[in-house]
Amino acid sequence: MTLVTGASGFIGSHLVQKLTAAGERVRCLVRRQVTLPRQAETAYGDLSSGQGLDAALHGVDTVIHLAGVTKALSARDYYTGNARATETLARALSGHTLRLVHVSSLAAIGPSSAGAPLDEDADPHPLTSYGKSKLEAERLVRQLVPDAVIVRPPVVYGPRDTDVFQLLRAISKGVVLEISGGERWFSAIYVEDLVEGLIAAVRSPNGAGRAYFLAYPKPASWGELSLAAARIMGRTPRVLRIAPAVAKAVGICAELWARAIGRPGIISREKVAEAQCTYWTCDTRRAAAELGFQARTPLEAGLAQTLAWYKEAGWLSY
Repeated sequence: MTLVTGASGFIGSHLVQKLTAAGERVRCLVRRQVTLPRQAETAYGDLSSGQGLDAALHGVDTVIHLAGVTKALSARDYYTGNARATETLARALSGHTLRLVHVSSLAAIGPSSAGAPLDEDADPHPLTSYGKSKLEAERLVRQLVPDAVIVRPPVVYGPRDTDVFQLLRAISKGVVLEISGGERWFSAIYVEDLVEGLIAAVRSPNGAGRAYFLAYPKPASWGELSLAAARIMGRTPRVLRIAPAVAKAVGICAELWARAIGRPGIISREKVAEAQCTYWTCDTRRAAAELGFQARTPLEAGLAQTLAWYKEAGWLSY
């Protein structure tokens, strides 16, 4: 039996769908009633208080921990949703013999420099409260569940994603926004590939106590992504470049608006700082060597499948 936290989220929904389609027994930890595949069990629990975790863990031999906070109004909210929630889960696992796969992020390690992709042993230097909270969650996992497998995806995209979708929606309307200062490179992974990587992390005996970057081996640039998406949608977008100072001002305004309405958005000063880094790239060779996993979907193929889903779902028109 596999327990999945964050099962109703973007990545979690794809993971649960994949596992149940393969006939695996899956239990989903949720705080409230949500729509899940009918083959999946539902367990109600709270990672803040720990309520319901003992019942959720009964009969479980694998936990894939995806739940977390990617957007927040304050640093404290990131630490509560990422580090403290992970600590609660890790402490609840005491006395259980099982495999924990903890899903962290490249943001926990930080950007790469001079174009050299980061490997898993690089010294962490997270830039943002999100990245720092994910690094703290990793530290707690290592302390409390030493044999856990930690996976660090970079940019994840695919059907049902709402973050990269914002960029794709702008391109569909004929506009590409860029911060001036040259091209920027990043590692990414198509969500279906990431799901396969998570399953490999569960099944491989080599993963115990190890950390892995899961990404498509070849980094891409944001310019390449924009051009590929525009080509698929038959658009010729206009590129609007804004100065870093203007981008920072936009981030400040976005934060003030988010606080006014009480709902965090995808734009903030920290997100702008991340976007200005030249390289967010990682080395995927350890996962290939030890887990036997290599992401198979190149960027343009993944974008084609993603955009087709957005169009069919009515999220985009092109």
